[in-house]
Amino acid sequence: MAREERIKSLQEKIKEQGLGGALLFYSRDVFYYTGTAQPSYLVILPEDYVLFVRSGFEFASNDVFIEKDKIKEERGLENVFEEISSRLEGKKIATELDVLPTKQFFEFQKVFSGFDFVDVSPLVLEQRKKKDAFEIEKIKQACETMGAGHEAVLSTLKEGITELELAAAVENAHRLAGHEGIFFMRQPDFFMSRGPIASGPNLLKLSGVIFSITGVGLSPSVPAGPSRRRIEKGDTVIVDIPTLVDGYHADQTRTYVLGKADEEFKAMFNALRGVEDYLIENIKPEMKCSEAFQVAADKSKELDFMDAFLSFRNGKKSHMIGHGIGLECSEPPILSKYDHSELLDGYVITLEMHMLREDVGVVKLEDMILIKHNGNELMTKSPRRLFEI
Repeated sequence: MAREERIKSLQEKIKEQGLGGALLFYSRDVFYYTGTAQPSYLVILPEDYVLFVRSGFEFASNDVFIEKDKIKEERGLENVFEEISSRLEGKKIATELDVLPTKQFFEFQKVFSGFDFVDVSPLVLEQRKKKDAFEIEKIKQACETMGAGHEAVLSTLKEGITELELAAAVENAHRLAGHEGIFFMRQPDFFMSRGPIASGPNLLKLSGVIFSITGVGLSPSVPAGPSRRRIEKGDTVIVDIPTLVDGYHADQTRTYVLGKADEEFKAMFNALRGVEDYLIENIKPEMKCSEAFQVAADKSKELDFMDAFLSFRNGKKSHMIGHGIGLECSEPPILSKYDHSELLDGYVITLEMHMLREDVGVVKLEDMILIKHNGNELMTKSPRRLFEI
């Protein structure tokens, strides 16, 4: 779907569901439909739309790919309502309730008195799952930028360096290669450093911030990401720092060993890569996310590593092997045992998995693929192997 057709597609869904219109304010969604992330209200009616730019109008006018006569400079929500109220075809207005602060919701209710608000986010996120050619190119650029961070690990990782120093080298390389210095997660009050990184015993300390290998962070204020721990000879180091280029993310994880890995550790990594290889080859369009999860679990059992696969110690396990990625670092679909939606041609997903045996260690591997009818395309560029440094 061409960028210019995105609003039209949402208008069709608005009509199907009998909604009066949609009021979008979340920057990632406004950017998706218009090309600007300047503070705005995007009003989409069944037969029309208007972008009301609250501030940064000159920037927005240069950014957008929509028709310029559909842009207006307007800060006041009351004035927005006055302009569109006569054209709302019904009393239900769709907005992004999943990210709408309560105080702002009360303002919406006051201004749009007599109207009911419903959640538009499921419609938007469903539309955003399939990536067009423009988006795929941007994601590939983000993957290229990710490679600069991997090269920084290879040139920086040495005995005595701290996790923080290593993370800073990776982040610096990303920035110089075009990373915008932030990543987006569609969760209120989500917080993290620029990305998870951990070494040695910190790999077994799992914060509750995300359900993955997290690192411990610098303080309880942000309990995830790099610490000031000095990396020692023989340590395993896992780096999972995403990038963002022109609004689109890449997400990749690589496992490094400072020194030589023992045979049991190598066998566990090879099994993990075997699971990922099998998924890359066997995920097909129309396969359910839950089916892909089961394929991965079955493969880990076949390789005799089911106990280690997705383990978090003490009998706890992750129920996710990957996620969609695009305007947000993690977005639908979620490849979990509980998500029964289908994976379709044109979806970009990560395969994000780890293995853990306390007497052996922790390994993690994450790559991105574009799902295609004629064979999935691997998008991440860094070599997919265990690195002994």
